[in-house]
Amino acid sequence: MSRPESGKITVPDELREVLLEFTISYLLEQPGDVVEYAVEFFQKLKENRSTQIIRLDTAGSPDESVISTEEEPPVARFSTRRKSVFAEAYNPEDDEDDGEKVIYPKSDGQRQRLADSVKHILLFRSLDKEQMQDVLDAMFEKKVAAGEYIIRQGDDGDNFYVIESGIYNAYVATEPGAEPKHIHTYENNGSFGELALLYNMPRAATIQAVTDGSLWAMDRQTFRRILLKSAFKKRKMYETLIESVPMLKALQAYERMNLADALVPRSYTDGELIIKQGDQADGMYFVEDGSVKITIVGDSGHEVEINRINKGGYFGELALVTHKPRAASAYAVGQIKLAFLDVEAFERLLGPCMEIMKRNIDDYEDQLIRIFGSKSNISDIR
Repeated sequence: MSRPESGKITVPDELREVLLEFTISYLLEQPGDVVEYAVEFFQKLKENRSTQIIRLDTAGSPDESVISTEEEPPVARFSTRRKSVFAEAYNPEDDEDDGEKVIYPKSDGQRQRLADSVKHILLFRSLDKEQMQDVLDAMFEKKVAAGEYIIRQGDDGDNFYVIESGIYNAYVATEPGAEPKHIHTYENNGSFGELALLYNMPRAATIQAVTDGSLWAMDRQTFRRILLKSAFKKRKMYETLIESVPMLKALQAYERMNLADALVPRSYTDGELIIKQGDQADGMYFVEDGSVKITIVGDSGHEVEINRINKGGYFGELALVTHKPRAASAYAVGQIKLAFLDVEAFERLLGPCMEIMKRNIDDYEDQLIRIFGSKSNISDIR
C-alpha cells in the first residue's frame, strides 16, 4: 500500500487484482503447500509480465465500480487471527450437483438496476449469460441507514455486497486497539466483501454508511459456488481447446491453465461480423466450435474470402503482433462459439508463442500474393 503525505492509506488497484488472480488459481488447484505454490505463481507471473499493468481479465483501465478497497491481503499482521468459524471448505471438482438455485424475486426495475450495478465488477466479467443470471437471482436487497455499520474489521465474512446507492466509508485499524483510519469512500457504486469470502478470513476493514442507501448482497456459499465453480468449469472446458491448438504446445502446463482462466466465451450467429478490416485490435480469438470466414477488400473494392478457420484454429493475432489495425475481416459461418483473449492477457500470457505468430505473418502475406498478385493493397494497415 502507498501512504500519501496526508497520511491516508490507499490500496493500489493492481494489488487487489493480482491477489484475486492468485486466490482463484489457488482455490482451483488446491496445492499441498501454499507458500511453495505462491512462490511459483508469482515467479511465473513476474517472468511473463508485460510492460503493461497486470490485470485479472480486463481490457483497459477499470472504472471506479470495479475497485474495492474493503479487503487487504492476508499479510503477517493477520497471521495470528483465527480462521472464520464459518470457513467451510468448498472444492468445485467434488461438487457434481448444482442443487437448487438460490432465487430472490425481483421486479423488472430492480433486476435492471442490479444488472447495471454488477456488469463492470471484475469478478463477474468472465461469466457467461446463464451464470450472470444466477448472480442476479441470488442477490438480495439490503436497505441501510446513515451511520449503520455494514461490516466490521475482524468479523466473519457473511456476504458480498454491491452498492446500488449511498455513500460509504472504509476504515482500517493497522494495529489492535489503534484508531481506525479512513482509506476509501464509495459514492453510489462499487463492491466490497469478496476477499474475506474467498480467503475464509475475518474482515480486514470496516464499512460504514455515511448516508441512507441500498445494497445488493450475496451469501458466502452461493458466492463461492458461482464464482469458483464457474471458473473451474471454464478451465475444464478450455483445456481440450487449448490442447488442440498446435501453437499453444509451446506453453508450459501452468501457462496453459492461466490461459484457460483468461479466455472469455463469445457466440456469433451466421454471417455476423466478428472483426472488421481497419479496426483497432482489442484481442484474438480461438475457434471452439464452427467455422470463421476471413475476408479482405482487394484493389477492386470487393471483399474476397482468403481463408476459413475451423475448430482448433485461431485468428486476430496478427494485428496484436504488428501493433497495426486489423488486416482482414472475420465472419461467422453458421452458429459458432469462440474463446476471446484480450490484448493485455495476450501480451502477458502468450510471450512464448510470439515467434510462431510472427512466422504466420509471412504465411499470411504469401496468401495475399497468391490471391491478389501483391500485398501492396494492405501495406497501409499492416
